Amino acid sequence: MTLDHPPVGRLEGPEHLLPARVYYEDTDFTGVVYHANYLRYFERGRSEFLRVMGPVEGMGEDPGAFAVVHISIDFKAPARIHDALLIRTVFAGMRGPRLIFRQRAERDGVLLCEAEVIAVPIQADGRVRRPSAAELAHWDRHKKPAATE
Repeated sequence: MTLDHPPVGRLEGPEHLLPARVYYEDTDFTGVVYHANYLRYFERGRSEFLRVMGPVEGMGEDPGAFAVVHISIDFKAPARIHDALLIRTVFAGMRGPRLIFRQRAERDGVLLCEAEVIAVPIQADGRVRRPSAAELAHWDRHKKPAATE
């Protein structure tokens, strides 16, 4: 990474780690991160995870498009202006065409927020599509083993 490129995070085993900073625009008038902004941090974490995973063989550079269909989120502690956060993302598996991600926002190892996100691959017209065999194999290589969740 050079200074003129934004960070993409890194993989540690099956987990993607993305550093994030809390800016004034992320907070409410008390300096606490507005609850909806955790969704932004998690979206960035998933997007960079896909970037770091690389392209699916046979699909070119396009990783495909995805639509989030469900999110469950638990808030544990507040993040505040200027905090350095770590967004952790793991691919937990698939149910049919549904991709399941588990994500956490932490500050100095303290859990602030966690979510389970379900997304589906979609076609250009927005319809759900079934992943190809190559995509399934690609995702399977990046899946976090169930015993270590």
